[in-house]
Amino acid sequence: MTVEWKDMMLDKVAIGPVSARVYQGADYGKGPPIVLYLHGGAFLDSETNVDRPVAMSLAKSGAIVAAVDYSSLSGNLFPQALEVSFSVLTYLANKRAGLGDRKSLLFVAGEEAGGNVAAGVALKARDQMPDALDGQVLISPLLDPFMGTSSIRKAEAIGMRQRWTDGWSHYLSGGGCHPYAAPCLCSRLSGVAPALIFTAEDDPLHDETLGYGARLKKAGVGVRQHVLPAGTGWPSIYGGKSEGVPDWQEHVSRHFESFLRDVSVQPQLH
Repeated sequence: MTVEWKDMMLDKVAIGPVSARVYQGADYGKGPPIVLYLHGGAFLDSETNVDRPVAMSLAKSGAIVAAVDYSSLSGNLFPQALEVSFSVLTYLANKRAGLGDRKSLLFVAGEEAGGNVAAGVALKARDQMPDALDGQVLISPLLDPFMGTSSIRKAEAIGMRQRWTDGWSHYLSGGGCHPYAAPCLCSRLSGVAPALIFTAEDDPLHDETLGYGARLKKAGVGVRQHVLPAGTGWPSIYGGKSEGVPDWQEHVSRHFESFLRDVSVQPQLH
């Protein structure tokens, strides 16, 4: 499916106007799913109006994907990044911002640092607006501020170890470590929206991603997880060094499309 995009301003969000790049398939159907997409960047990047290949891959499934600039208003700090993102989700839940209609399913998605914020948004949505969120898509989410897993040892080789260390220090510089800031530390995961989780064999975030998925399952949350083989260029998603041409896009599109069908037929995925 051909994907088109346009830049727009979500000017009625409670926290203030938020810019977004909206991706949608040229032939999306009636009542298309709406995805709030949160970009990566190790809690350090604040680029706006740039191409988001993950968002484009999600849009190829027929969804309308709003890649919002949560960084400019938040400075990539906790809790501001979470509050901006949750405010946009609340707006989309109430009004859909003219994207889709009230029958449209609502999802939050993000990769790397954005995957962290997406997981936090899903937890807060469970606590403050139950049943409003239909699913979460976590793409190599950056979840462990202690960076203590075995797979994270691969981060040095792809040039991400120091970047993630600096990013965590920046994001948590306000002090403390709330469960919304580090979802892998959250002790209560039951009732959160069904999750679609992606990682790869050569992903330094492999262990914390699958560890979080396992904890969600144990809490009774519906989880679909996919581990791509090494060599698909997966680390390039968040700026890591990777040999060869990335070919992960089709995997993301196909599995997200399947997840959409599952949620539509069986919302709880339990």
